[in-house]
Amino acid sequence: MNKEVDICIVGAGPGGALLSLLLVKKGFSVQLVERTNSLAKAFRGEHLNETGEAILKKHGLFERVEKLGLLRMETLEYCHNGQTVKMIQADPAVGHLGIHVPQAHLLQVIIEEAEQYPNFHLLLNTTVKSLVQDENGHYTQVTAFHDGEELTIDAALIVGADGRHSTIRKKAGLDTQIYSHGYDLLWARIPTPANWAPAIKMALVDDMQISLFTQAKGYVQIGWNIEKGSYPQLRKQPFDPFIDKLVQAFPPLTESVSTHIQSWQDFVLLDVFSSTSENWGTDGVILIGDAVHTMTPTGAFGLNAAMEDADVFASLLDPNTILQPNFKECATMRKHQTAKLREVQVEKEQSFAQNFIVMD
Repeated sequence: MNKEVDICIVGAGPGGALLSLLLVKKGFSVQLVERTNSLAKAFRGEHLNETGEAILKKHGLFERVEKLGLLRMETLEYCHNGQTVKMIQADPAVGHLGIHVPQAHLLQVIIEEAEQYPNFHLLLNTTVKSLVQDENGHYTQVTAFHDGEELTIDAALIVGADGRHSTIRKKAGLDTQIYSHGYDLLWARIPTPANWAPAIKMALVDDMQISLFTQAKGYVQIGWNIEKGSYPQLRKQPFDPFIDKLVQAFPPLTESVSTHIQSWQDFVLLDVFSSTSENWGTDGVILIGDAVHTMTPTGAFGLNAAMEDADVFASLLDPNTILQPNFKECATMRKHQTAKLREVQVEKEQSFAQNFIVMD
């Protein structure tokens, strides 16, 4: 199978999907490639901040996402021994402290809009194997397997929107600097207890952070920081004393936790790190989102930063510059902003315990 398009985008997360939509609206033919066999199958961040909300509204997508279902966070609460010791309420002018948007809802709206354009093409279950250069060293082709069949995609521009372990970044030989933040993360999701208000709740247990994020459709997502690399040893320990700490920190979760978190298998481990790339692209290739600036879960910036990358890059690209995309200008505009976000993440992680100091 052989395809030819203006732009091949690898990775159908929010950044890649949004960029596909914005570019087909400008007249480019776009092939969007996703390695999984369904959208939103892999775990990804699902919280919009004001930046992400504004981008969706700018492109007329937010109301449609809202119709499918989302949830605005009303408060941020810091809890100790089952009691709230500090509460931050949403600014009435903003209306929330973050919005939970199920990834499936967000991608459904973006992809459905993109599919209105005949120059948009989507391939699921497609794994990239290599990038091919022409005699001038310009990357002009993606080779992949789609449903087990070999596939080549000829494109004037290849975009890596394929996440923290980006295949495109590796195949193009682009640099990345990885930073450890000293912790990994255990994820779990359980039904919300009765009368649970939309909120973000935080606790400090054994000097490590536990975060609860209320989700649309009646769920609470649990993010439990553990020491970096400690999970293999942790799993050898008895489970009940470990999970009892969660219930002690958040007593209203007792029944839901006992029913839905019964073993280590009910957690998903996230290897937490951040990374930056000095080079956001090379001849014929550009990176966006986690592929070029991986972020930790702190502050839920990753989803929003990826969509902002897409919005900025799409605004800079036109048919006259496709063979020499202005990724350097995009990188210059975005590098400073993403660096500031990483600084905010580190500051939040280092100062987290201070939120539980109660002044007399």
